Amino acid sequence: MRHAVSKVSAMSQAPANIRTQPVTVARHGTVAVVTIDNPPVNATSQAVRAGLMQALAQTAADHAIRAVVLHCAGRTFVAGADVAEFDAPPAAPHLPDVIAAIEGAAKPWVAALHGTVLGGGLELAMGCHARTAAPNTRLGLPEVTLGLIPGAGGSVRLPRLVAPHLALTMIAGGKPISAPDAARAGLVDMLAQGNLLQDAITFAAAMTRPNPTLARPLAGAPDDAFAQAAAQFIAKARGQISVAEAVAAVLRAYDTAADAALTAERAAFLRLKSSPQASALRQLFFAERATLNDPRCKGPVRAADMIGVVGGGTMGAGIAAACLLRGLDVTLLERDQASADAAQTRVSDILNGSAKRGLIPDVACVIARFRTAVQYSALSDRDLVIEAVFEDIAVKKDVFRQLEAHLRADAILATNTSYLDVNDIAACLANPSRAIGLHFFSPAHVMKLLEIVVPDAARDEVIATAAALAKRLGKIGVLAGVCDGFIGNRIMSAYRREADILLIEGASPSQIDAAMRDYGMAMGIYQMQDLAGLDIAWAMRKRRALSHPATAGQAGIADTLCELGRFGQKTGAGWYDYHTGQAAPSQTVAQIIAANQAAAGVTPCSFTAAQIMQRILTAFRAEAAAVLNANIAKSRDDITVVMVNGYGFPRWLQW
Repeated sequence: MRHAVSKVSAMSQAPANIRTQPVTVARHGTVAVVTIDNPPVNATSQAVRAGLMQALAQTAADHAIRAVVLHCAGRTFVAGADVAEFDAPPAAPHLPDVIAAIEGAAKPWVAALHGTVLGGGLELAMGCHARTAAPNTRLGLPEVTLGLIPGAGGSVRLPRLVAPHLALTMIAGGKPISAPDAARAGLVDMLAQGNLLQDAITFAAAMTRPNPTLARPLAGAPDDAFAQAAAQFIAKARGQISVAEAVAAVLRAYDTAADAALTAERAAFLRLKSSPQASALRQLFFAERATLNDPRCKGPVRAADMIGVVGGGTMGAGIAAACLLRGLDVTLLERDQASADAAQTRVSDILNGSAKRGLIPDVACVIARFRTAVQYSALSDRDLVIEAVFEDIAVKKDVFRQLEAHLRADAILATNTSYLDVNDIAACLANPSRAIGLHFFSPAHVMKLLEIVVPDAARDEVIATAAALAKRLGKIGVLAGVCDGFIGNRIMSAYRREADILLIEGASPSQIDAAMRDYGMAMGIYQMQDLAGLDIAWAMRKRRALSHPATAGQAGIADTLCELGRFGQKTGAGWYDYHTGQAAPSQTVAQIIAANQAAAGVTPCSFTAAQIMQRILTAFRAEAAAVLNANIAKSRDDITVVMVNGYGFPRWLQW
């Protein structure tokens, strides 16, 4: 069959090196296929919007066309708006007008979905009269993650296609769903069984008339469970205003006429778009994608399919699981068989938990790529080995020497140290150029941040391989220079010291933690210490005191807690008591603080939450400036990425 093809608004003889308009129309019998081709993700730029309006007019005027399929070239359907346009004045035609025109078309429009259908892409698909999808498609409305809400009818149309709780979860939570789940929910009308485009053409050819989404009744009504979920979303947002706006937008769909709800949604979208929070989130969006733009990350890479991990404790097991979940082959080394068996159990528990959450379909297949060992010779075939042993430089150096004696000459040696001098560790090798720091954050299979600590002697291909591994593991990799604590722990240590001073001056651990949570932090500094374990920082302080005697005793209260065996949640007591499983203020800690106040001759005073945060943020900013000045971080954006993804700094606030 010959298909008539036209370029929408394109010159008839465009030179090959000049890109034509990103929308084409082709006729397949009585069905027109409108194709968006706007690499890399078919964003709804002004040119795409204009092309769609012209395609709409063209298909409406062609009496031989009975139905239309909206299709995208490349690896994905429309994956959202053009974020680069967000800071520019809106340019016509606007997306809500394009979608309304498609929805009001006299001929049925069917969206053929593949890849990621996100934001404006899903709104566009919902403006069509039906949707087909490839089985591996993901659909979502993630605007809330950029400080926005859907702005082209998403909060009004989605509740007419799916149940209230799912509509709320997708819009206020921002997480996408799979095509099979979308089909079960009513968002997708048909899953393609073979060729997506051909199936969509067949589906469209069978449609006799349009079925506009806005003309459909609401798919249910909110209930008590909906109200509880809405309250939870707002509480978890910790001050991110777009979440509350998203909840309000979903609620409007159920108690407001569609036209009024659309108008209110658009007004809220435009208001949020110009807010400081949305600006901060947009900046972070780009910053997270630019962290590894350093030229050293762009060159040749070594193989890194066969991974070794030394140490099977919480961190080592998490690193092993993170690698296994991304398809890598892992051998984990422990000091004896009992420890190796315990590590095997930890890794298996993580993988089984991932399977229960639907992240992996076949645990046995993943575990088949994992083994434990007790001899260094078992690592001889590894491409890259990560040590995750106790935070003691002598122990880590011994591990590196053993690894160098047993690994191939081209294998990379990585240390997972949180604070120690990576240059010093690398210097114990005959070839220090093969060493790198890979500072994972706990739990390593969950946390997105990976600090890539670059020692002075590291070869560029070692750095590039580490960067490639970060991407393969789904991590946000950030290059860091060598110093005590690198980027994140160095800055965190500075504001932790300020918090400790506040303790002596009269603030309590729970007051400081509450002020940090109210500001938008995921948790307070003392909660975080209890979660991570106070013994880790204690060991670091003891080690540092040997080389910097003037620092000895600076963290007196925390040291006293450790001397009492109060290491945090894992021992049932730290800055808080955990006798009931929940954190409770500790009388023991209060007495220790009071004793330190008396010894220092301090009369305790009271602080407001604002005063506490002013002190903490001042320390934060001063140390961040020092990190930049020392070239430990290459940019302010990299610091933001580290503090947001590693330490719970609010994504929507600028420091």
